[in-house]
Amino acid sequence: MLGDHLLGLYEKALDPQDDWRTRLTKTKAMGFDFMEISIDETDARLARLDWTREQQEELRRICYETGVPLQSMCLSAHRRFPFGSGDEKIRAQAYEVMEKAVDLCLALGVRVIQLAGYDVYYEPSTPESVRLFREGMAWAAKLAAKKQVMLAMEIMDTPFMNSISKHMAYEGMLHSPWYKVYPDMGNISAWPENDVDFEFEQGIASIVAVHLKDTLAVTKEFPGKFKCVPFGTGCVDFPKRFAQLERLGYRGPYMIEMWYAPGTEDVAEVLQAKQWLERQFAERKAAQ
Repeated sequence: MLGDHLLGLYEKALDPQDDWRTRLTKTKAMGFDFMEISIDETDARLARLDWTREQQEELRRICYETGVPLQSMCLSAHRRFPFGSGDEKIRAQAYEVMEKAVDLCLALGVRVIQLAGYDVYYEPSTPESVRLFREGMAWAAKLAAKKQVMLAMEIMDTPFMNSISKHMAYEGMLHSPWYKVYPDMGNISAWPENDVDFEFEQGIASIVAVHLKDTLAVTKEFPGKFKCVPFGTGCVDFPKRFAQLERLGYRGPYMIEMWYAPGTEDVAEVLQAKQWLERQFAERKAAQ
């Protein structure tokens, strides 16, 4: 817990060589309430979308026995298979990935799919890629409503979806209670054009979860750094953000986003980050 908020851990914070029982046992021992599973663009993690019923049931059993549910899914596979691609075959794979991910969530008890806010990633963005992305989001929102799995757009590390304001335009267009936002505290703070106070104020009714991550800010001379920035060395004012979200009445979960570095002690690194964030949360009253 972080205060009275559930606190989750990103799967990639731990050694990828761990099996699921080891991974979830570590997560429980460190005091986390849930884990966020990753379905990224690698073949190994994409293969999870085709797990057999027996494999799905085995993981659910391990979650039950360790006391650590998989409460959310980071679905970054759409970097490789984007809805906005100019290649019809890639777009077809985007739809297939989305449908399989929703079904996997139903099988595993996952409540929220965090979407990657890219119309395209490895192709140039165009008005047509944006149109195709919107079309894909409209379809995905209908699928989510049908299956009752929440979709939540992450605020990203590229200009396409780098603010809650940009997400709200899509939410207003789709009019779906199953299509909301999952802001990343680091990403939203890194863009100089963002009024971060305003962003959280206007989006509070749509926030279903919040990523905790530090970043180095974007400047005219520097493209920013959005990954593997040690907590406390970046641009995020954590006490201020925690204080604001408390004042706004946010009661959803927080999720620590970290990446395992080969040769390091994953548990020690995660505990250091968790303890630092707990101190920042305790200091939020001074920031009010």
